[in-house]
Amino acid sequence: MSKKNQQLFESIYQQCFPMVLQMCLGFMKGDKDLANDLSQEVFINIWNAVGSFKGQSTYKTWVYRITVNTCLQYIRKEKKKNKLPLEKVAYILVDESQSPDTDQNQSLYRAIGTLEELDRLIIMMVLEGQDYDNISNVLGIKTTNVRVKIHRIKKRLKKILDHE
Repeated sequence: MSKKNQQLFESIYQQCFPMVLQMCLGFMKGDKDLANDLSQEVFINIWNAVGSFKGQSTYKTWVYRITVNTCLQYIRKEKKKNKLPLEKVAYILVDESQSPDTDQNQSLYRAIGTLEELDRLIIMMVLEGQDYDNISNVLGIKTTNVRVKIHRIKKRLKKILDHE
């Protein structure tokens, strides 16, 4: 790594560590040890990618995306270990009159995959059991705005699922 990239990494670390840790805490439901481990993983990813930063966004946005992707990757790995959350997903977004079978779970995840990135992030945080205040803190938006967004996302998912 060049001296310039090393200095850039150190600057990013100093400026963004609190934000990264806070986001990781939000994703990990306040588990400080796990959040610290994920924060380290985020900065390892940043270290490996700092030379390839294209400048299409600010460094903070770039770090935010790496943080979100790292956390979501961890959550996906954990979900594969624990199959139970899939059942919760179906109950949250599907009519109570329907049973949460495997086809519905697959349909739900396909529907989530069609959403915009921010909406996918929000609904995944909801499905992980994050409360509105926590989502608000992670995203930097007001709690009332989070409530409105979640309501709209659920309506969109319901519409997608009904037309499938």
